[in-house]
Amino acid sequence: MSSGRLRALGLALAGLTALGAAPKPAPISLQALLAATPPAHLSDYGIYTAGANASPSPDLIPYQLNTPLFTDYAEKQRYIYLPPGTAMAYRATGVLEFPVGAALIKTFAYPASFTRPGQALRRIETRLLIRHADGWVANTYVWNADGTDADLKRAGLGLELSVGSDGGRSVAIAYRVPNVNQCKQCHARDGEVTPIGPKARNLNGPAVGGPSLGGREAENQLSLWSQSGWLTGTPARRDVPRLPKWDDPREAIGPRARAYLDVNCAHCHNRLGFASNSGLFLTYEEDNLAALGVGKRPIAAGRGSGGLEVAIAPGDPDHSILAYRVASTEPGVMMPQLGRSLVHREGLELVRAYIAGLKSGPKSP
Repeated sequence: MSSGRLRALGLALAGLTALGAAPKPAPISLQALLAATPPAHLSDYGIYTAGANASPSPDLIPYQLNTPLFTDYAEKQRYIYLPPGTAMAYRATGVLEFPVGAALIKTFAYPASFTRPGQALRRIETRLLIRHADGWVANTYVWNADGTDADLKRAGLGLELSVGSDGGRSVAIAYRVPNVNQCKQCHARDGEVTPIGPKARNLNGPAVGGPSLGGREAENQLSLWSQSGWLTGTPARRDVPRLPKWDDPREAIGPRARAYLDVNCAHCHNRLGFASNSGLFLTYEEDNLAALGVGKRPIAAGRGSGGLEVAIAPGDPDHSILAYRVASTEPGVMMPQLGRSLVHREGLELVRAYIAGLKSGPKSP
């Protein structure tokens, strides 16, 4: 662990002690992370403490993405764990390089009401991606009703949730916890399980505060990690690529929509992904018009096409298969296939605006 990380952690713990809080929790168990058989409970890792006030370990590094994956309007808390004395390595393309024993932790939660985001959060599930010597391993834990711990659910689970909304109404959510095979489907690249979100271009933004960061939020995430010794090989900030924020109106619609499609669709729709045989490749770096869907006819026409002829009809979202499938909640039609039961209204609006603004030609996207 770097001296900067120790100092930040010491300050945080000193503050807790002054308030009469419990002493430092047990360290995260590297043995549990690397076990061939995953522990039955999330608390067995030491990632979260068990009990009524279950909280994340101060050894975790919180992070955020410029453009995150949509999951039925769930709020997400993201953390990285690095074994002591290790660091991530910078990559200009693809995900960062993580050491053996590292873990990516993502907790999904809902507030009591969408009108009060961040308040009275109920944790639903926590997903782990753990770097073993022979590759990445995915495990999913579902939180109990009391929020005191989470149990391993390798077979997946369906949950009926209700979250308050405007005017006293409630939103019903048919929430699906993925099974092991579904995790592998979305996280597959050239047949191997790999993370999706932690790419340099999607991490190139403000840091999120937390004990391991000394509460600092304003600094650039990648720069702060480099300074703290958690990330090596980072070039000058001006040379780091950046993915736009999909919902920032100060940025152009085209790049924002491309960022949205990259994060929500390109984990399957890339040349090495689960949907590589579709010929539709939606990664942010893609520059081939046909691969991006402009004027592209589907490889296998079916009900998923909605009777439409091309993935993207420039200037005409009503006749574009892409917009049709993003707008659907029908199994076998909707895209993405997994991870949502609701239409992402704001995302659909962005995709439609992007298509409406396209003109046929070499610079369409």
